[in-house]
Amino acid sequence: MAFKRAWLADARPARRTLWRGVEAQHRVATMRLVDDSEEQALLEQLIEDSKPPLLPGSEKAHWLLFTPLRYTSPWPSRFRRPHEPGAWYGADTPITVAAELAYWRWRFLADSEALQSRQVITELTFFQARFAGLELDITQPPWSRHRKTWRSDDYTQCHLLAAQAREPREGQPPVQAIRYESARREGGLCGVVFDPAALARDPGGVQQTWTCKATATRVLIAHEDDILQFEMGGA
Repeated sequence: MAFKRAWLADARPARRTLWRGVEAQHRVATMRLVDDSEEQALLEQLIEDSKPPLLPGSEKAHWLLFTPLRYTSPWPSRFRRPHEPGAWYGADTPITVAAELAYWRWRFLADSEALQSRQVITELTFFQARFAGLELDITQPPWSRHRKTWRSDDYTQCHLLAAQAREPREGQPPVQAIRYESARREGGLCGVVFDPAALARDPGGVQQTWTCKATATRVLIAHEDDILQFEMGGA
């Protein structure tokens, strides 16, 4: 499949709310290693000093917003090649976030021989962020003609698109986000953000605690009275 670079001119200013889910472990992990608040603060500062520098535009951002953009990884994601600058992934609804997380929790077990016969229970934090910036919506024509490509587990074309979207174009600013359809939930809509300056989080923003139970055949994700079940098949 070959897309036309001129199609990148379809990027438009957009404003929307995106949900994201993260594992709730940061402070718990460090508190196991200390005996008082002073040691906790020192350990947190030592850890912070060892991390990569913040990207421009994220100095005042909440850590939930800048952390995914701060790090490179040897493993690819849908719109990021290995060792490329980070990317912040979110979705329009908590259900789509849950579907995406469920798949990757299952993959974690399926790819770990020692864990395939076990169940893994984790606590997750779902939160809202506000995006405002230049967005390319590939759920719309002409991009949507290649829907199967954008949802495929072969990320080759997604990587090519993201690389071109991040580059300035003939005096135009780079694309700050791509809106796309979830590969894990039919009709679910997601967004990947490349620029931390395009993200913000209200101090009183919505935040939810979810519990995830993953096995080799299914994943359950629950919040209060809501329980979502995702059948994954054998590992």
